[in-house]
Amino acid sequence: MISRRHFLAFGAAATTSVLLSPKAHAAPNAHMERSIHLHNIHTGESVRTVYWHDGKYQPAALKQLNHILRDHYSGTIHTMDPHVIDVLSALQHRLGPKPLHIVSGYRSPQTNAMLASLTDGVAQHSLHMEGKAVDIRVDGVNVRKLGKLAKSLHAGGVGMYPSSNFVHVDVGRVRYW
Repeated sequence: MISRRHFLAFGAAATTSVLLSPKAHAAPNAHMERSIHLHNIHTGESVRTVYWHDGKYQPAALKQLNHILRDHYSGTIHTMDPHVIDVLSALQHRLGPKPLHIVSGYRSPQTNAMLASLTDGVAQHSLHMEGKAVDIRVDGVNVRKLGKLAKSLHAGGVGMYPSSNFVHVDVGRVRYW
């Protein structure tokens, strides 16, 4: 039998773990609107939208975001994990009104294989192929600062690529490179 003290301690620990979970840090208050402003550097397209409203994701806005985050090599559109959008939104809200510049969003397996054949920095089983990763940059913000801010969210993987001027963010396990 569990004592009242142990029961309360367990409840407090469980509540704390939820509040401190990676996803909790990544997303703004669940009842607030969530918005994002993206610019795709390869297609020249931009979108500014509220993608979360009235306690739920907005399908039309997510469709717009899936389009702008498509594989720019093949044109393939894939459903992005909304949690990666939450991470991007949290970053943007901490940085200010500048759009996040998209270097790479979704990648088809064919595009990922092609990129992996050209460079060592592309994972064979990249989360980009699952719609769970995005590579970004922000005008006037250096890679180290952007990477440090992304790491502070504790929301997934963060990779800094200063020579290529972008930061990789994903919603996989928390890890840094």
